[in-house]
Amino acid sequence: MRFNVVTVGAVLVATAALGACSSQTHNAQSTAAMSSSAAPTAMQATSTAMPAMSSAMPAMPAAARTGMFQGQGEKHVAGTVRVTGAQLELSNFSSDAGPDLHLYLANGTDETAVAAGKELGRVAFDQATQSFSLSGIDASQYHTVVINCDKAKSVFGSATLA
Repeated sequence: MRFNVVTVGAVLVATAALGACSSQTHNAQSTAAMSSSAAPTAMQATSTAMPAMSSAMPAMPAAARTGMFQGQGEKHVAGTVRVTGAQLELSNFSSDAGPDLHLYLANGTDETAVAAGKELGRVAFDQATQSFSLSGIDASQYHTVVINCDKAKSVFGSATLA
């Protein structure tokens, strides 16, 4: 939001910010109330000349979520997962070898949750740093990252995202 006055009073800032989020009727009432107050003329002129906030403003990116892998059963999986925007990144990653390891976003760690989740691709058990695209996937709908051996239908490990 741009202001055309160098010094802006706290009341004007609060009124402008709150007014921009409310209905047009409420904006008109706020502007009229401010105009009839004893505020200096420069502040009155600025409040009526300020542009309204548009509903077309871009959404703020979601905060990054991270988790630590843990093995499941007798399997070893370790490392960190980080979900940021359109990327999922593995760091310090290691896993037991498997014939067909894949990475999934899911809402649990059993085979039913994995089947209902989103498969992101093959994962290399011995590559410490790996990245996966989340293009077209709403990662906020999932709270678990799962390493699954698709051939054996066996979960090797998982990380809960926080």
